[in-house]
Order: sequence, then structure tokens, then C-alpha cells
Amino acid sequence: MQQQLERKEGTQKEARDALRDSERAISQANRALAQTEAEMRQVRAAASRIATERKALERKAAERETAIGRMLAARQTAGAPDALRVALSGDDPSALSRNLYYLGYVSRAAAAVLAEYRAGIAEAARLAADAEARRARLATLEQSQRAERERIVKERRERRRVLDKVAVDIRKSRKDIKQLQADESRLARLVQEIGRVVYGRVERTPAAAKAEPFASMRGKLSLPVRGELTGRFGAPRGAAGVEAKGVFIRAPQGQPVKAVAHGQVVYSDWMRGFGNLLIVDHGQSYLSIYANNESLLKQVGENVTSGEVLATTGASGGNEETGLYFELRHLGRAFDPLRWVKLK
Repeated sequence: MQQQLERKEGTQKEARDALRDSERAISQANRALAQTEAEMRQVRAAASRIATERKALERKAAERETAIGRMLAARQTAGAPDALRVALSGDDPSALSRNLYYLGYVSRAAAAVLAEYRAGIAEAARLAADAEARRARLATLEQSQRAERERIVKERRERRRVLDKVAVDIRKSRKDIKQLQADESRLARLVQEIGRVVYGRVERTPAAAKAEPFASMRGKLSLPVRGELTGRFGAPRGAAGVEAKGVFIRAPQGQPVKAVAHGQVVYSDWMRGFGNLLIVDHGQSYLSIYANNESLLKQVGENVTSGEVLATTGASGGNEETGLYFELRHLGRAFDPLRWVKLK
């Protein structure tokens, strides 16, 4: 679908296209970084659990070692109460029987204490090896994390360089009615293609099937990001006065962008005019659209739940402000998101 859309664009290129590679790279690096950090949290939690288990085992081993020491000291003092010695003692036969029974009981108890002690030592050794392996894995993850952060910094510098180079062209194109119309038409074609593919299917995704129907959620949704609402639905965009099909929420770079409802990701890629763009299908021909992101954390085909983080805010696509451009569409037509959300 992406290839078909690009072919429809023709061979004409824009200055904003120079941002595509660096903004895609930043998005991919941030997604890899988020996955690495999630795995690091899991490894740290497992390491903490292992350390707790080791301490408990060491306490038990110390208790058993003390018990064994007392048992050996008692035997050394009293002499080993072996069965032959008890049998030749000349004591009363009934007392002899009791003594033999007690001797067997004590011997089995001593053997059990020794077996538990050996098992505890072996388990402590296993946990020590496991902890060492997790420390090594954590070191690898930390190295990977540093590399990803360096890559993000490098790509941001490259994006800044390209952005400075084409800043004049970007500012000019933002005021150009033909440019805005082309951006809007491009997104409309994408939504149309998605509708043709997605809504031709009979089955629904598990997440969407169990969720509350989107049509019944009017007035219940939350905006996908916290920030300042600077562009409203239907307001003029640029000096040309083209009406906006969504809202723009100004927010600092890197803020979490959350899904407004359950659904499935049907588009996650860079698009001219909208930068790193993500679209979620909510069923019943409803789509939510999140544009100008710095990073896309979900990929096509992934099911998402209401409030789950999809992306992080940015200014990709040549946008001059950081934040999120957000649309809601039904049957391909955009409608005012503010009529569907509860504003605090």
C-alpha cells in the first residue's frame, strides 16, 4: 500500500522528504530503546528475586549447619550410639527395643538434615550462577542502551542539520495552499485504501471484539496526549485558510501518545506532511490518526488497549512546533474529536 501511494505521488520531490530517513531512524532507535529498557526492568526484577531467594537459602543453610554442629558435638561427647553397642549393653529388653527405635529415628533425622543442607548448598550455587548470567545480560543491555542513545543523539543532530537547511522552504510550503491540499489528499487516499482493505474482512481482532463499541464512546474518550490545544477542527491552517481535519496539541518532545480506545494498528510509517504517522482501526469503520510523532512504538498488526502508549510527541514531517496532530475518522470522513472527548 505504501509503495502504491508513493507511485501515485509521482516523481516530484519536496525538501521535506530529506527529513524522512532521519525521522524514521529516530523512531526506530527510540522503539528499540523502549524495548531494551523494558527487558532491563525484567532482568533487574529477576535479579532482585534471586538475591532474596539466596539470602533465604543462606539463612536456612546456616541454621542447618548449626544443627549439624550440635549433633556432631553431642555424638562426640556421648560416643556414637550404634545398634551393636545398644544390643550389648545388657539393658532391659523392652528398653532395648525403645532405644533401637529412637536410634533409628535420630539417625533418619540426622540424614534428612544433612540432605537438606547439601540440597541448599547446591541450590545456592545454582542461584549464584543464574545471578551471574543475569548480571552479564544486564551489562549487555546497558551497553546496547548506550549505543541506542548515541544513535538517537546522532540522528537528532542530522535532523537538525537537514531542518536548518530546508527551514525556509518548510515555512513557505506551510503557507502554500497547494501544499496543504496535497498533504490532506495524501492522507485521505491512505485512509481510503485502509478502509478498502480492513473493512472488507469479516473477522475482527480479539481486542476490538471484546472492547466497548467505538460508536458508544462519544463523550467518554480522553485526548491522546496532555498539552495545549493550539489548533482546532475546522480552523484555518496557514495563511491560505485550508480547514484542519483534526486538532493540534502542543506538547514537549518525547511525551507519551496514548491510544484513545481499543483497536489494531493498521499504519505505522513516515508520510510526507505528517512525519511519523500511526493509524489505529477501532472497528465499525472508525479510525484514529496520530501524526508528527518523534517515535512510533507500535507496528502494523499489533493490538492495542485504551490508554496504551503508541508513540512519543515530536515535530516530524517538518512541523515547526512539537506536539501531536490528531484526527478521528468514520467511513473515511474526519469529524471533530473534541465532541467525543471529556476535557478536564
